[in-house]
Amino acid sequence: MTKSIRKYAMMLFICMAPIAAFALDSQDLPDIKEGIVTLETKDPEKLVGYTVGDVIEREVTLTIKAPYKLIDTSLPIPGYEKRYRGQLIGIELKSINHEKEESKKQTVHHIKLAYQVFTNNVVAKNAALGPEYLNLINTTDKKELVKYRVPSLTIAISPIAIFGQVKVENNMSPLLGPLLMKDDKEKQSLKISLAAIVLSLLGLLYILGKSAWLPRMGGAFAKAYRAVRKTDNTEAGLKQAISAIHLGFNTTAGMSVFNDNLSAFLHNHPDFYPIRPEIEQFFGLSRQIYFEPSFKPDSKFGIDSNPHQWLAKFTRHCRDCERGLIPEPMKAGA
Repeated sequence: MTKSIRKYAMMLFICMAPIAAFALDSQDLPDIKEGIVTLETKDPEKLVGYTVGDVIEREVTLTIKAPYKLIDTSLPIPGYEKRYRGQLIGIELKSINHEKEESKKQTVHHIKLAYQVFTNNVVAKNAALGPEYLNLINTTDKKELVKYRVPSLTIAISPIAIFGQVKVENNMSPLLGPLLMKDDKEKQSLKISLAAIVLSLLGLLYILGKSAWLPRMGGAFAKAYRAVRKTDNTEAGLKQAISAIHLGFNTTAGMSVFNDNLSAFLHNHPDFYPIRPEIEQFFGLSRQIYFEPSFKPDSKFGIDSNPHQWLAKFTRHCRDCERGLIPEPMKAGA
């Protein structure tokens, strides 16, 4: 009889031990003091629309200061079905991955939880992942056991099929948030348009700009063009303009440039080939202004009508060639 009583008592203890441990873990232990545990969670962006079979992943990072340590056996066990307000909700913990980084001052726990939905209903319903209760122990005082509560995450489980008439505005979940239209194509088109506008403006600045801070913007003919624009159509103004242009040729070539050595200049600076006729016409105008007042250059360039205007356009063409651009040839009468 004594052996039977002992056997019965042992079986009763074995059966009641898990229940006592569960009660101790979730209810009897006091909460840990604030500031000991730091929590960071990475929740799924989607909080609604889950159906049977879906897997919901959640990452929890716990930083526990010494001397407290996490009791690993208090971590949730895969296969445990979640409850919401004491009722089974049909969500089961599918898997758990636990990694930790220990140091003298603290321990960082990286916990990845994967829940799976095993329920369905005719209407959408709310469910919660958690809360999870974790037990901690004070390593300096083995008798001090406390618990920490990982907050729950509320989601919405949707039915596979809808029965009857549904008014969308009356069945909107507060977890859904506003419905937004995708504007990826519009954003891409806007970015391409803005890039094209910026490149066009930079191109115009490079072609029309007068400043010297851009690449190849501070050349000799850029300076000559600015000098020519400051002169007028008087004889003194024309001489100043022609002198500035000669200085541009001489600075570019590193020597004095005239008609007799123009071929050598073009050989060393092929970017000026497109305006060779204009260069020859310029030297003719220079000879007329300085040495041959009776000389009349070919009027097909309009030099005889407004020499200063022609010089300004010619200098601009030289500046374009200096920058690697190909200018359009001057038209007759320009």
